[in-house]
Amino acid sequence: MEAEKVNETAEKVNETAEMVLSHVEELPKTIVRRLVKNKLSQLSSDCEISVLRDSLQAFSESARIFIHYLSAAANDICKESNRQIISAEDVFKALEEIEFTEFIAPLRASLEEFRRKNGGRKSGSSKAKDINKKAKKNEPSACNGDGIKQQEDDNNDDGNSSD
Repeated sequence: MEAEKVNETAEKVNETAEMVLSHVEELPKTIVRRLVKNKLSQLSSDCEISVLRDSLQAFSESARIFIHYLSAAANDICKESNRQIISAEDVFKALEEIEFTEFIAPLRASLEEFRRKNGGRKSGSSKAKDINKKAKKNEPSACNGDGIKQQEDDNNDDGNSSD
């Protein structure tokens, strides 16, 4: 009798964990809806197409499964190369391996556009860091006579100083 209760409890915990995990992995519904509606409007510009809630759920779940499948394939390719970081090339090879080669060219183009747009931002931020480093080097330091930096104590602003 006790063993049955323990098994029932364990099953309920497993079911709850699976539900929580699937909810955590769920793609944002608004993004899925926007993607589906945008694509359908491109394909059928003459009329508005409605999409039922369960259809959006099916799109979302299909995309989630595809992401899992593709990431597992890319991970396998990465492991075969004795690496721990998946690169874009691993994803391209994984797409080829799972026979979705028609996705490779558009994905490469999208990735190049992304890199082009974000390339300037990355170098701009590193330039700003370099400027900040140079400014800090050129700042006179607040040292007392023996060459030791004095620290400012912001914690004693409440008037309760022990001096």
